[in-house]
Amino acid sequence: MDKKRILVVDDEEDILNVLRFRLEANNYEVLVASDGQEGLNKARSEKPDLMILDLMLPKLDGYKVCRMLKFDEAYKSIPIIIFTARVQKKDGELGMEMGADAYIPKPFEPEILLDKIKELLSK
Repeated sequence: MDKKRILVVDDEEDILNVLRFRLEANNYEVLVASDGQEGLNKARSEKPDLMILDLMLPKLDGYKVCRMLKFDEAYKSIPIIIFTARVQKKDGELGMEMGADAYIPKPFEPEILLDKIKELLSK
């Protein structure tokens, strides 16, 4: 069975490492990007099965990345999990308006994240 590919976009290296470790341990292939522009480019070039996207990113913020992918026929089917330390209700609502499929606050519970990934990939 082909491994599902997950693109993680976050500018904090320790978070990238934790997520990569967790996801690889659960048999996912992990791609990483550390700013919004790189994340957008990788999403377009690699077409991952799912994206985990931070909101506070250099160059392009997560909202813009999400919107640009979700309003593009070629990429709108990629599920996007907004992953952020911004836990204001409006941040989550704005993320959903931009087309995000889920919203997970940091610090995160790995099980919640993994369950959400499974759920979105099974659709």
